[in-house]
Amino acid sequence: MSPEQRLVIVSNRLPLVMTRKDGAWQAAPGSGGLVTALAPVLRDRGGMWIGWPGSTEPPTDDLREAIAGAVDDTGYDLVPVFIDEEEKQLFYRVFSNEVLWPLFHDMTSRCRFLPEAWEVYGRVNQRFTDVIADQVREHDFLWIHDYHLMQVAGKLRRAGLDQRVGFFLHIPFPPVDVFMKLPWRRELLEDLLQFDIIGFQTQRDRRNFARSVSALLPDMATVRTSGQRTSIMTDSRTVLVGAFPIGIDATGFRRDASTEEVADRAWYLHENYPERQIVLGVDRLDYTKGIPEKLQAYRYMLRSEPEMIENVTLVQVVVPSRWEIPHYEQLKHEIERLVGEINGEFTRPGWVPVHYYYRPLSRPELLGYYRTAEALVASSWKDGMNLVAKEYCACKVDEPGVLLLSEFAGAAAQMYRDAIMFNPHDIAGMAAAMHRALMMPRDERSRRMRRLQRGVHRQDVFWWVDRFLQAALQRRLADFPTVNEFYPAASADEAAAQ
Repeated sequence: MSPEQRLVIVSNRLPLVMTRKDGAWQAAPGSGGLVTALAPVLRDRGGMWIGWPGSTEPPTDDLREAIAGAVDDTGYDLVPVFIDEEEKQLFYRVFSNEVLWPLFHDMTSRCRFLPEAWEVYGRVNQRFTDVIADQVREHDFLWIHDYHLMQVAGKLRRAGLDQRVGFFLHIPFPPVDVFMKLPWRRELLEDLLQFDIIGFQTQRDRRNFARSVSALLPDMATVRTSGQRTSIMTDSRTVLVGAFPIGIDATGFRRDASTEEVADRAWYLHENYPERQIVLGVDRLDYTKGIPEKLQAYRYMLRSEPEMIENVTLVQVVVPSRWEIPHYEQLKHEIERLVGEINGEFTRPGWVPVHYYYRPLSRPELLGYYRTAEALVASSWKDGMNLVAKEYCACKVDEPGVLLLSEFAGAAAQMYRDAIMFNPHDIAGMAAAMHRALMMPRDERSRRMRRLQRGVHRQDVFWWVDRFLQAALQRRLADFPTVNEFYPAASADEAAAQ
């Protein structure tokens, strides 16, 4: 592969957030699964990331200079796409997060199908397309990410660009009977079929997409499935569709969890929870995460297994998200009500059953909790993958822990053999799963966690990118030039060899 070829990532957000403080722009690292997964790849390989910097102010020279200055910290090029306040509301808040997000999570009752939001969604996708067309080189591989930018390939083709373009959906793709409720279902599918390769988290999502194409576009697309890959033929191209479950920078998480700073935090937590087991929940504020059900299950366990009172503490971290959307504000109040009810019913002198944090944790804080907690509960109703489950396993560097995982998490397909699985709608069943985890013998915890860790390290973020690039280009991650000698390409090579 030519050394001039770059990996160009395009997502709704840049991997940083620009804020103005004392009249000057400052860059803060972004968060979320996409940044966690792809920042290490571009850091090691070089390339470009195109996205919105988080500000709706008109772009100025000092803002552009601040973004350019952040390149020294990221190790790769950053190219901003600017949107105004109205576009943020209709493109991001309404269409992306009050149409596509609930629809793709099978929650159509929460959708707001506003025609003006669809129009602005197309306008912002066109703006991204214009920036891409201005920045892209002949041999670059464009990798577009997530539900915010599903029209980009169609607009690139209409602009005359015929480069190879891949797309990865980080959230689930719904069953055909759910997807058909979208008023603009055909237009969206037609634009998606202008990508050369489309990746999903699970085989379930791949099948749902293929069935939607067969049902809605029988006049323009032929769907053929062989094994776990699907090919969709149209007049202009053959689109490869596959499942590529995303991983994490497992080596990086384990390395950071082993530092003295995190070890000190873990020791401090042990001192503050003497002779008590910690059940940990780390979730973004979202109605798909099953946080109220987790709290109800914990309360059910305390009521039905009174010997657990004063011997276990639930630490629930909720990361603020989309608080301007009414459903999310209502969810926050419901969580706080349940926390108050549980603590009011069970608190004893020297013991509070639920410790609740409504804020993002620093990385050392988070890794300290991962390293310390005897169990982690991921109770999502439905999600694309759930990287928190993988991060927890990677960070168990000394004491073994138990992963409790919803049957409907994307990670379930990879981790079900050694996690304790449960139905998040079954409160009594989730409570029984918690009790089983807390009573599990140490040797069984160790066996399960070792197997989970092997999987997380083998199928890490480099393995994920490597598989996607092999499918898209018949090339490997190692074919992109390494620019950082401290993070060599071995991770992807070793994972593929295993």
